[in-house]
Amino acid sequence: MIPASGPVRVMLCDDSVTVRAALARVLEADPEIRIVARVGDGRQAVNALSAMPTAVRPQVVLLDLEMPVMDGMTALPLLLAQVPRPVVIVASALTQKGAAVTMAALRAGAADYIPKPGAAGGGLADAGFRAELIAKVKGWARMGRAPAAARLAAPRPAPAVPVPRGGLRAIAIGCSTGGPQALAALVRGLSRPLPVPVLTVQHMPAGFTAMLADHLNRLGSLGCAEAQDGEALQPGRLYLAPGDRHLLAEVAAGRLVARLSDGPPENFCRPAVDPLLRSLTTACEGGVLALIMTGMGHDGLAGCRAVAAAGGTVLAQDEASSVVWGMPGAVARAGLARALLPPEALAEQVLVATAGHAGALA
Repeated sequence: MIPASGPVRVMLCDDSVTVRAALARVLEADPEIRIVARVGDGRQAVNALSAMPTAVRPQVVLLDLEMPVMDGMTALPLLLAQVPRPVVIVASALTQKGAAVTMAALRAGAADYIPKPGAAGGGLADAGFRAELIAKVKGWARMGRAPAAARLAAPRPAPAVPVPRGGLRAIAIGCSTGGPQALAALVRGLSRPLPVPVLTVQHMPAGFTAMLADHLNRLGSLGCAEAQDGEALQPGRLYLAPGDRHLLAEVAAGRLVARLSDGPPENFCRPAVDPLLRSLTTACEGGVLALIMTGMGHDGLAGCRAVAAAGGTVLAQDEASSVVWGMPGAVARAGLARALLPPEALAEQVLVATAGHAGALA
């Protein structure tokens, strides 16, 4: 078990000396993080980890995927086989190829990913990148430090969650930091097709969302894809907002359809959760079940206020299972969430809420 105190110990694995130095400056600016090793390829990472005394081994490995000698994908299972097992966050290029390899790494056991920002976006000095990197390193280390019994304990029975007034017409999910793994856990828990469409916003760069949709499509009973502008939203399918586009919903010819928008970012995000929730609340006349999951900031809070005011239902992920309890915590503190649950239990609530239900406008 990872010790419960002291700074988070991190290994940096990247073939660029410059990138390693820049990442170290970003991370060690936080006094709760300490770099314990810097290596230039996967083979060096595996050898260094094996040679280190257990008490000083890294709890988090930040692993580049494209390196000589041994790349990140080859090193990943070897790192995860170490005892104690480190949390691995992969660093990927902002390209279609980078997105595909990133999703393969998540399927292979990586906890999360961090996209390497390009020079046009400010590079490693970008404030958003720095905040996301630190949040992920500290959040996943906290998850790794939790005793296994606490992480795996069955959640207490959740209170009965009421179906929205007027019936359920759509489900909305919003998430950010730590979201891909939380979404995967939720989708795995949906053991049967749903009678309403599921619209999802995950804060992600353009190009990555298509790969995330493909990743989720392999996991459960929901067919998952990026939303297309103007398409009719079908029951039993999950529609993911494309990177850099807001996902909205409206009624056309009696059908619920998707609309994509290039409107300005909200809460510093595009896609953002709030525009989706506002549009669904109007289109579905309040018949919305909103799930707010792990993520930084408070995107989704204003939208959940609208959902609740219109008679819809709001659930949120609990703090113990969230990498960052920003978005769900904001909803919980506002008194909007009917229950706070881990992703698997949220899936159970969705199944209960949709049992024997046929959604209007579906």
